[in-house]
Amino acid sequence: MSKISDVKAIQVFDSRGIPTVACEIKLDNGVFATAMVPSGASTGSKEALELRDNDSNYHGKGVLNAISNINNKLGPLLKGKESENQIEIDKILVDYDGTNDKSSMGANATLAISLAAAHVSAKNKNINLYEHFSRIYSDITGKRNKYSLPMPMFNILNGGEHADNNVDIQEFMIVPSGAKDFVQVMKWSMEIYHNLKKILSSKNYSTAVGDEGGFAPNLKSNEEAIELIIASIEATKLKPGEDVNIALDCAATEFFDGNNYVLDGDNQKYNSEEFTEYLESLITKYPIISIEDAMDENDTDGWKMITKKIGKKCQLVGDDLFVTNKNIFQEGINEKLANSILIKFNQVGTITETIETINCARENNYKCIISHRSGETEDTSISDLAVGLGASQIKTGAPCRSDRIAKYNRLLWIEDKSNDILLDE
Repeated sequence: MSKISDVKAIQVFDSRGIPTVACEIKLDNGVFATAMVPSGASTGSKEALELRDNDSNYHGKGVLNAISNINNKLGPLLKGKESENQIEIDKILVDYDGTNDKSSMGANATLAISLAAAHVSAKNKNINLYEHFSRIYSDITGKRNKYSLPMPMFNILNGGEHADNNVDIQEFMIVPSGAKDFVQVMKWSMEIYHNLKKILSSKNYSTAVGDEGGFAPNLKSNEEAIELIIASIEATKLKPGEDVNIALDCAATEFFDGNNYVLDGDNQKYNSEEFTEYLESLITKYPIISIEDAMDENDTDGWKMITKKIGKKCQLVGDDLFVTNKNIFQEGINEKLANSILIKFNQVGTITETIETINCARENNYKCIISHRSGETEDTSISDLAVGLGASQIKTGAPCRSDRIAKYNRLLWIEDKSNDILLDE
């Protein structure tokens, strides 16, 4: 096996123009590869720490300390190590950091190295990254999994922390559940997206886009967003609830005041029971098949309530609730909270820990959704992660903006070159 000869990090920029970390790993045979880490805006309080410089440069958002940690501390530890041994590499990173939340080295530093190691190993073996991720999964769990193309959730209308508008719910997504393959997934989603733009324009609504490429108009209510999407599906000559369904990301922590869920856009205030009833009314009225972060991350009673009431009717996804952390997730499983988990590898900081959490979900019959962050780069690793681990779903924004489209284009290439990898049913 080839061994690591050099680890080098530099500061690059994400889709919001904010600094982030890029890492290149070179092997002793001259093969090298790079990886870049994303950054979130709506973040859970228990996520691993994204190390920022907090000085006078870049409004405090620089990552030169994380870069220094890679170049001067973590990188030298890995020289001479075999790049294909992901478990060993990640253990070195975790042990050196020594904290539960990567607050010493920064999760953006550890993930950059962990991800670059996976990239260079796949390149060195001349295999696809998704194939290498599958092998890592087997090394960690002792199990094999089947490759599949994930069903996307396209965030075509943005609110909350992802947009400067009056819409409280953070993401309104379409799920082309009836598509036969990924080519059709993209055709339908693009046509719906552009029909939504036409409908917004006809109502003199803004067609400017938010962080994830979805439109971000001021609306009369949160429910109007769903109605506009229904209209755009129908304008595409597709059937809501049959060809295309809807998913929401409430990001409820962002509008929870400690006691109530405050929807300023609707001029409404709900306690946990009332908000559960509100969401139940939405899934009864509209073809909503998934709701992410339906309750505040610390509202355990609210999560128990909504899981019991609509958990058999709707996918309930924990993001801020679980933060891709296996231990926190296990506590939620024990409490019977939600029925699905969002997977964001920068919430934990290594590939090994990410895969361990995915395996925990599978062992407990929770669905996994591989996810981007609102601050993205051209890095397409999550597409390969979704395919290689056979995750059934992916979230990576609207069919707009190159930082989002790059992920979808990667999935199109995988489908085109691998006839035996099918869209997950």
